[in-house]
Amino acid sequence: MNLEIIRRPFNRYFLRHNPYLFALFLLLLSLAINYFLQPNLFDLRVLNGNMRIFLPLMILAAGQSIVVLGGGIDLSVGTVVSLVNAVLITNLARESGPVEVLWAIALGLGIGLLAGAFNGLCVAYLRLQPIVTTYATSFIYSGLALYILPRPGGAIPAELARLYRSTPASIPFTLLMVVLLLLIWKLIRATRFGTFLYALGGDAEASFTTGIRVSRMRLWIYTVSGGFAALSAVALTLSTSTGDPRIGESMTLDSIVAVVLGGTRLSGGYGGIAGSIIGVAILGTIRNIISFANVPTWWQTLVDAVIIVSALAGPGLIKLLRRGS
Repeated sequence: MNLEIIRRPFNRYFLRHNPYLFALFLLLLSLAINYFLQPNLFDLRVLNGNMRIFLPLMILAAGQSIVVLGGGIDLSVGTVVSLVNAVLITNLARESGPVEVLWAIALGLGIGLLAGAFNGLCVAYLRLQPIVTTYATSFIYSGLALYILPRPGGAIPAELARLYRSTPASIPFTLLMVVLLLLIWKLIRATRFGTFLYALGGDAEASFTTGIRVSRMRLWIYTVSGGFAALSAVALTLSTSTGDPRIGESMTLDSIVAVVLGGTRLSGGYGGIAGSIIGVAILGTIRNIISFANVPTWWQTLVDAVIIVSALAGPGLIKLLRRGS
């Protein structure tokens, strides 16, 4: 009896500080199934190819995680990706040199930050609802992307594409970027911004009474999200080597699903970027399974949706079963 009393608080503490454990279990399960269908899954060439596909969404989901942790949501991130991709591709060409490349990337990052800041101003200072605001601004950014790049096309320097596909010391370059992303999150968690972020998502009113400048925090949160969306666009442009004014539209929903799969609560204040990265890997692995299982094309979307909904419902079902027992 005494052992049970001790075990329960420990379990709550362990789960509270490791919100991505269920996501990690799903990832291991999906990887096992994927490996059964694709025995060369962990070959360097295949691993590098998968990481190139996963990285843009991982970066985007990281930015979405920060917004959700702060108690908001950003439905414009996918269109910001499209906008920055259009800007990059119209400022780059196959013969572009280092100066032109750096200028294009800096311009793209600046536009992403400005787009995020505009969202933040509307949410933080005009007191507009995040879901409505970012849904509305997504049409603005999508329209700008179409204006800048009316049709798909363009190219980037071959050296840039080779860098993105490279495997220095037999480690995929994209995998190194994921490690860097986790290190950045570790640094953010150690700052006052990270502390205030969780406090704001947990209880905005209590945060205000303790002296946190809630409006300023929300402005920064959305600005950071725009910056991550711009970085995602850079990675996606390096991966595809071309531009498309609608390239990021489907990524918004995927980023939200990855955040929830990773254990971050949509109500805010609980979760982290590590879980969202795992969530993206789960989504990608599930789609690989569907592909290698030779599921007919017209069934793939349905099967994909059923698996995702089941995964999202998993933690809630576990809690329900615990209450019943």
